[in-house]
Amino acid sequence: MHSVQQVERWPVDHAATAVVAADGRVAGAHGDQDRTFRLASVTKPLTAYTTLIAVEEGAIGLDDPAGPEGSTVRHLLAHTSGLAFDEHKVVWAPGARRLYSNAGFEQLADAVAKRSGIPFAEYARDGLLVPLGMTATTFEGSPAAGAVSTVRDLARFAAELQAPTLLDPATVQAATTVAFPGLSGVLPGHGRQDPNDWGLGFEIRDHKSPHWTGSANSPRTFGHFGGSGTFLWVDPELGAACVALADRDFGPWAAEAWPPFSDAVIAELRA
Repeated sequence: MHSVQQVERWPVDHAATAVVAADGRVAGAHGDQDRTFRLASVTKPLTAYTTLIAVEEGAIGLDDPAGPEGSTVRHLLAHTSGLAFDEHKVVWAPGARRLYSNAGFEQLADAVAKRSGIPFAEYARDGLLVPLGMTATTFEGSPAAGAVSTVRDLARFAAELQAPTLLDPATVQAATTVAFPGLSGVLPGHGRQDPNDWGLGFEIRDHKSPHWTGSANSPRTFGHFGGSGTFLWVDPELGAACVALADRDFGPWAAEAWPPFSDAVIAELRA
């Protein structure tokens, strides 16, 4: 694929990308697939998937209490617990507003660890990373933003999201469908969105504007971007996913470069 070479134009020192078809085949790639990058908030889908594995294994339930009073595992996954962005204090009632929260994902991981009796990083390693062969991925801090990984590893995760082997496909479908619909909120780096749709750990594109994916991405597209210059999206209507990792923090450069990059990838796939 020629479109993936556009990462060479990004104002970064290093970048790598891969496009993954619905059957798990890497349809195109560019850059060092084994170079490690900080994922920042692209950590959250890994944490969410680990949590859903714990749910299917019976270690915890989606509607079990977790986080602030009145909140559940489901609220934490969907950023509706009412916790502040980076502080463990409640600023909204659970379910009242979409408030993107690193603190919420930290309390989510704590809840999984407490209920299962297994440290969260260990649960993620044994339940998700090892089974998928994601041997270069590690959790080195916050379960909201602390993972380090490679494009090769995240391409394996992108394949799993499209054809689940570790979860019932119905669970993944539910996780990538809007939870607590109709809530407004701020999409980091892109301003207030009404509605600000999320699933369970995955942001849903819907009709948001501006947005970090391409204008050609379908409303069903789901995924996440990270403040370290990283993103992963899956477009079920296209039947493909895209991973891009870079070593420059998110900023105006990314808001300008990412959407046309995704549009170019989509145009080439459709052609």
